[in-house]
Amino acid sequence: MNNDIINATEEKMKKALEATEKKFLTIRAGRANPATLDGVNVEYYGVATPLKQLATISVPEARQLLIKPFDKTSIPAIEKAIFEANLGYTPSNDGEAVRISIPPLTEERRKELIKQVKAISEEGKVSLRNIRHEAINEIERSELPEDVEKAKNNEVQNLVNEYNKLIEAKLKEKEQELLTV
Repeated sequence: MNNDIINATEEKMKKALEATEKKFLTIRAGRANPATLDGVNVEYYGVATPLKQLATISVPEARQLLIKPFDKTSIPAIEKAIFEANLGYTPSNDGEAVRISIPPLTEERRKELIKQVKAISEEGKVSLRNIRHEAINEIERSELPEDVEKAKNNEVQNLVNEYNKLIEAKLKEKEQELLTV
């Protein structure tokens, strides 16, 4: 039972790391990345529908996204949704598809994005601390001998330290990507 708590804690920490990595993907780095459109919802027949369910999103060139809707009548709604998502993109429509040219990042915009990335990494670390807190409470409730409880708490703290280092490494990687012109 004792190791169940540690294993469950590690699973939760892996999920927290994956969630942080997914959020990092939504920050664009001057190159076209379909993941930047993941949060875009299109008003389609009165229902907010994720863009990736309405169209295929591809990268024909390094600085361009091509969105081919399955239903061509949804093109105006897709354009409107991209504008409203406030991603800094200007979509253009050729009747068949929507194209987005990715503008190069300015120095000011890069610094803004780095702040966003740091905030995302901090959210990841906060979720790790919350997971640690839950695990320590669970260990206390399991009424183990004091020395065993202390050892389990140390194991949990080591996991937190390990995952914090992984988040830091991902943060450095993303910062480097953003600073690369």
